[in-house]
Amino acid sequence: MKTITRHGIALLTLIVLATMIAPPADADEWTRFRGPAGHGISAETGLLKSWPEGGPPMLWKLEGCGMGYSSVSFLGDLMFTMGDLDIGGEVEQYVMAYDLTMKERVWQTKIGPKHRDGSRCTPTVDGDRVYAVGTASDLVCLNAKTGEKIWSKNLEADFGGKMMSGWRWSESPLIDGDRLICTPGMPGAAMVALDKMTGETVWKCRMPDIGGRGKDGAGYSTIVISNACEIKQYVQILGRGAIGVEAETGKFLWGYNRVANGVANITSPVIVGDFAFVTTSYKTGSALLKLVADGDGIVAEEVFWNGPDVFENHHGGVVRIGPYIYGGDGQNKGTPVCLDLRTGKPAWKVDAPAGGSAAVIAADGNLIFRYDKSDVFLVEATPEAFRIKGKLNPPKDRGPAWAHPALRDGLLYLRHGNVISCYDLRAK
Repeated sequence: MKTITRHGIALLTLIVLATMIAPPADADEWTRFRGPAGHGISAETGLLKSWPEGGPPMLWKLEGCGMGYSSVSFLGDLMFTMGDLDIGGEVEQYVMAYDLTMKERVWQTKIGPKHRDGSRCTPTVDGDRVYAVGTASDLVCLNAKTGEKIWSKNLEADFGGKMMSGWRWSESPLIDGDRLICTPGMPGAAMVALDKMTGETVWKCRMPDIGGRGKDGAGYSTIVISNACEIKQYVQILGRGAIGVEAETGKFLWGYNRVANGVANITSPVIVGDFAFVTTSYKTGSALLKLVADGDGIVAEEVFWNGPDVFENHHGGVVRIGPYIYGGDGQNKGTPVCLDLRTGKPAWKVDAPAGGSAAVIAADGNLIFRYDKSDVFLVEATPEAFRIKGKLNPPKDRGPAWAHPALRDGLLYLRHGNVISCYDLRAK
């Protein structure tokens, strides 16, 4: 790891200004964790610019989703999630599908044992298949229409995988072309690519020692894609920090240990051209990295480092709009922050309007902050000031509301434990 020069900072400023004008215009189908490209940003427009008193209208709510923090994904009229359900007097972990026209569950498929507070993964939809990871490391491929199991693997038994700490497997699998990518997390198989149709192994990434911070094993993050240095690569945060892996071959490209902590590394990286923004909590911090070609590998140059007094995201993720990162700061907190990537300094940082951490997504010029005590706020996505444009209080259930919001066809989906509620955000 190197520290970038002043010349590099000037170059970064030019790149930021040239490439960070607007959010990527990806397709708006919400088929995976944190939306179309896994970055928490929807390209949808025509949404309410502010919410009426009491929030936008609730269209419906569903109960019976079981215990868990899984969000939702979609295929046509089907909505998918996961949870620990009591069926026949025995609680186990299931992937489930709901028919949105009938507002009822149409199938559930058991994938493994229950966990003390439920599932974490959000199912990934690809064509007529659904992919998910259970808390006991069971990786499954299911028929989206029927729930029939097509193939399965176990990240511990089949790849020697291990979690860095005790909250169990949380990753949502990445589908890229004809492959499924996931993170067993150990040196012999830090990341693996499987044939998405059969589950057969395509490659395993062997990871060298990248530093002493953190712990061996997978983290709680989900993989994102980068094309830095004109090399397609998968970027992930695991127990020892951030890594990049060549997509075609599984070759280890680079590692960055400073962002690791030994408790839980959770937030997915944010990719901006040849740069990656990474952050974890537990008194750790955040960094912007410039990925630079170095022979047949890549070096991660540190553009800036912020300690926990400036910005650390616990869980809830961050979004990047223009040259700014928006998200909640602090361990078990969602202190709203707008961080300028050109300087590493906050454009604003204000007291949180609600308690607990905050999951954040963005669409049509606004942010949605969903706090784990259940309150939801619409916030203008601007570096000028923190401006609340609306608030709603969705139905509550037990435990923290950690499931990330989902947005599809102008409708906002919120889960809190056993309950999923749906709100109409479309401007009339």
